[in-house]
Amino acid sequence: MDDRSFSRVRLVGTACVAAAEWAFLAWQHAHGGVSSHHFLDRADMPAISNGWGALVLPGMAWFLLGRVQRRVASHGGASTRGAAVGFLGALCFGVLLSVFFTRGDDQVTGTMFESLFLVALVVPIYRAEYLLGFVLGMGYTFGGVLPGVVSSVLAPVLWVIHRYLRTGLLFLGRRLVGRASRA
Repeated sequence: MDDRSFSRVRLVGTACVAAAEWAFLAWQHAHGGVSSHHFLDRADMPAISNGWGALVLPGMAWFLLGRVQRRVASHGGASTRGAAVGFLGALCFGVLLSVFFTRGDDQVTGTMFESLFLVALVVPIYRAEYLLGFVLGMGYTFGGVLPGVVSSVLAPVLWVIHRYLRTGLLFLGRRLVGRASRA
């Protein structure tokens, strides 16, 4: 995919996210008002209105799609399919996490969230397409801001895990295999 085509994807993707979020907020407004969500699902914590999603989600889509565009362009376009698969996988993960949270399955939700740290050892889930899919997948249930905050905090942690912890574990594994083969 050339840079011009990807710019069109970026524009259309951002417009779709904006239209979907604004339609969702209009629907919420017409059906009892725009809801708010408390940090950590605790009433004693501050609540953030879903209305902020009208600004946050399109802005995040524009920014993250731009990051994907730059990375794909720097790799000669070879990773376009991988970026799409990563986005769709993270979108499904975010939707499933939201469904289990809504059903009250705290054990499944906790396990899914904790599994992100293990997945980061194998897959670079800190990348922009994964973050965008994760945030959009959880946007209906949690609004646009809370998933954005969570992903912004998680991304550097997942990057460190994938970049350094993974490298260290692979190094140790090679050393142990080398010693076992010499013995």
